[in-house]
Amino acid sequence: MSTLSYWTAGVFLPLFPLSMVFNLLFSRIRNAQARSVLLLIWPQIGLSLVSAAGASAPSWFLALALFTSALYAFRAVSLREVGQWVGYLATSAWALLWVVMLSGHTDPQLIRWYALGFSLPLVLLTLLGAQLEQRFGAAYTGLYGGLAQMLPRMSGVLVCVVLAVVATPLFPGFFAMLATVVATAPTAPLAALVMVGVWLLWSWAGARLLQGLIVGPANAAGAPDLSLASTWTYAAVLVALFVGGLYVTGDLL
Repeated sequence: MSTLSYWTAGVFLPLFPLSMVFNLLFSRIRNAQARSVLLLIWPQIGLSLVSAAGASAPSWFLALALFTSALYAFRAVSLREVGQWVGYLATSAWALLWVVMLSGHTDPQLIRWYALGFSLPLVLLTLLGAQLEQRFGAAYTGLYGGLAQMLPRMSGVLVCVVLAVVATPLFPGFFAMLATVVATAPTAPLAALVMVGVWLLWSWAGARLLQGLIVGPANAAGAPDLSLASTWTYAAVLVALFVGGLYVTGDLL
């Protein structure tokens, strides 16, 4: 596979500056369902392009992937709009799939599960962001607060979804990150250290997002909470992610 072909794959497994293509497209799409489909298929297209090549990516892609992931993770810390936050976290997570592939220790099919494990929580957060827009007109942190008091069911689901997005234990992203750090550390300890730093930035960005939405005095009373049916649906998907996380542990055993 030529370097030009790898740059094409770099659009779908985002590498800076090609990462701007996805984020521009994601920002132009306003429909939550269309955004959800994009989050699910975008990295899978990139993995299919790499798989069809049957050759190794240039080694310097490792440094570019780590730079891309760290850049978007750092920028996500200061973002206030939920949709843009989702796009940046997706870019940061998908860029790390290059690290997984270049480590050479992971089955290609399992890498597809890693991509799905990163994408599914982002889909849930996209749908929750659309719910916030329906209730308040926008999904911005700091614009309204105290959701824990006003919308306890939505707040509980939102906290769990953000925990899944930032790869906390038992969610697939956690095991994908842990497996990649373990596989990378012996041969590229600096790369493993950068990945740990990116992971910490995700947690920081997630904490700031929740702080701007969940805590504080309630100042937008009157909005309806999630229905019981919707709450159970989100809960079922989160449980499925837990089960998927346990499946991904097979890469570590």
